[in-house]
Amino acid sequence: MNTSLKGKIALVTGSNTGIGRAVAILLASHGAKVGITYLNHKDQGEETVARIREAGGQAELFRADVTDIRQIDDLVGAVEAAFGDTVDILVNNAGHLVERRSNYEMSEELYDQIMDVNFKSTVFMCKRVLPGMKDKRAGRIVNMSSIAAHNGGGAGASIYAASKAAVSSYSKGLAKEVAGDGITVNVVSPGFIGQTAFHATFTTDEARKATVNGIPLKREGTPEDVAGAVLYLVSDLAAYLTGETIEINGGMFMR
Repeated sequence: MNTSLKGKIALVTGSNTGIGRAVAILLASHGAKVGITYLNHKDQGEETVARIREAGGQAELFRADVTDIRQIDDLVGAVEAAFGDTVDILVNNAGHLVERRSNYEMSEELYDQIMDVNFKSTVFMCKRVLPGMKDKRAGRIVNMSSIAAHNGGGAGASIYAASKAAVSSYSKGLAKEVAGDGITVNVVSPGFIGQTAFHATFTTDEARKATVNGIPLKREGTPEDVAGAVLYLVSDLAAYLTGETIEINGGMFMR
C-alpha cells in the first residue's frame, strides 16, 4: 500500500487558500486530479491551480457557494465533466466562523449563516458525490471539524463550535451508512493552525502568543500539517479506517 492517488479525482472545497490549498497541492502531488473551489478571491484560486500545474499536476478551478444546494449540484457536475469521471475523493474544507457574537446577541440570520457554511455544506456535498462513489464501490470522504467541537471555542464562537461538533457526529453516522458501499468517511480536527485567514481575522496577536505557549509542541500548526493527515485518510494506508477523527493540535487536546 502507498499514498499514490494516480487516476483519482479529488474535490476540495474552499481550496483557493489556507488549509484547503495545502490539501489540494499535496493530493495533486500524489497524482490526483483536483477540483479547486472558491467563493471569493478568484485570484487566489488561480494561483493555487498555477502552483499545481507548475509542479506537473492537474487542477481546474470552479466557483461555488456550497451553502446553496443547486450550486453544489452544478459544482460536482462541472468537476466530473472536466475530468471525465465521478469524484473519488471529497474533502469538505469550506467553513467559516463568520463572526464572533455572544448568545445574548445571536440572530437567526447569523445562526443560519454559521450552520449553513459549516454543516449544511458538508451534508449536501456528501450527498451529491455518494451515488458516483457507490457505483464504483469505492470512495473517500474527509470532513473538517475543529478543536472547538470539543471545548466550545473561544469567546463568541459557541454556534461555530456546535456546527463543528455536528460535523463530527454526522460523519460517524454517515460512515456506518456507506461502509457497505466501499466508502470511508473520516474527520480531521485542526487546533491552532497559523497562516490562515481564520486567525488573521479573528485572533489577536496577544491571544496567538498565549495559545502557542499552551501548546505542548510549542508552535502553531501549519496548513501542511493538516494536509498530511488528509493524504493519509484518502490513501490506501487508511483503507481500514472509517468514522474516526484525527486531532491535529500539537497536544492541546488529547482524547
